[in-house]
Amino acid sequence: MFVDQIELELSSGKGGAGCVAFRREKFVIKGGPNGGDGGRGGDVWFRVDNNTHTLAHLHGKHKMGAENGKPGMGSNMTGKSAPKLFVIVPPGTQVLDAETGELLMDLVHEGQEKKLLSGGKGGLGNTHFKSSTNQRPTYAQPGEGGETRKVRLELKLIADVGLVGFPNVGKSTLISTVSNAEPEIANYEFTTLTPKLGQVRISDYESFVMADIPGIIGGASEGRGLGLQFLRHIERTKTLLFMIDLASYMTMTYQYETLRTELEKFSEPLSTRAFAIALTRSDALAREEAEAKIEEMMALLGLEPSSKSQYGFDPSLPFFEQDLADETHEFDIEKPCFMAPISSVAHENIKPLNYALYALVQGQGR
Repeated sequence: MFVDQIELELSSGKGGAGCVAFRREKFVIKGGPNGGDGGRGGDVWFRVDNNTHTLAHLHGKHKMGAENGKPGMGSNMTGKSAPKLFVIVPPGTQVLDAETGELLMDLVHEGQEKKLLSGGKGGLGNTHFKSSTNQRPTYAQPGEGGETRKVRLELKLIADVGLVGFPNVGKSTLISTVSNAEPEIANYEFTTLTPKLGQVRISDYESFVMADIPGIIGGASEGRGLGLQFLRHIERTKTLLFMIDLASYMTMTYQYETLRTELEKFSEPLSTRAFAIALTRSDALAREEAEAKIEEMMALLGLEPSSKSQYGFDPSLPFFEQDLADETHEFDIEKPCFMAPISSVAHENIKPLNYALYALVQGQGR
């Protein structure tokens, strides 16, 4: 079960009570107070663990609390402090205040630990209250109470490249072809119901992570379809790959402009990410028809055909790429970094696409 959002009520532990006790020992007259302090209540911490991939292990746990500290004892013995309560979350989890929506912490690195709530201090035993005028104090402090806070956990997957496109344009087919991901693939819309991550290997020591989310349709930013629910999973990506279907009944202009509009409505920063365009199912059309549609798309974006073949694209099909070797890595956000026709089924231009995406990821800084 894929769970990427959950609400919890978390409580730190109460401090243990101080002890009221007096020394009673043979041959020791009026030994005096010796009540120990209470132990500290348990803190609440978050810990990032790569072995968890969703928040499903927290599903149904509406309340979680750390243990209370143990009370003090006689002979000046301090009560045992309670252990920390660790809430284990996957990388990419954000912790927000459930009432105000304030971002409390952003947990992205393996092994990262952050404290959310402090446990209450233990109460002082009566040995702390003895004085020349009060040699037999019968009072000890109760432990301090813990803290309670309602939080909302939201998972935003961490990936280098996010796939964006209408339903049934080949996103799942592409990620299954180039990576180790195994999404469901079928010839109907909304086959992908949950986000998928896949690692794309370029060589033994080079790779990048690709994220596939459910298809976006017009009105997604207003709640239509599934895209809005999962768009946050590509918010962390620095690079987007627009998947435009050459063989779709929808025009390429409509597909592109709708995707750009919905991204901008959902998140303005997301709409300014560096992006590339993959024109899918190029093998489903005759060469002349495919070329005509590609030229139409290039005219829409105001692009000029490039004769460069740095990444091995088929030179007989026009494509466009910005200079990925530019040391400033400042791209024109209104234009794709490159555009190329592909076919995941026929493996047309798939390897060159991987190399180009890797170069783009490296240029944006991983």
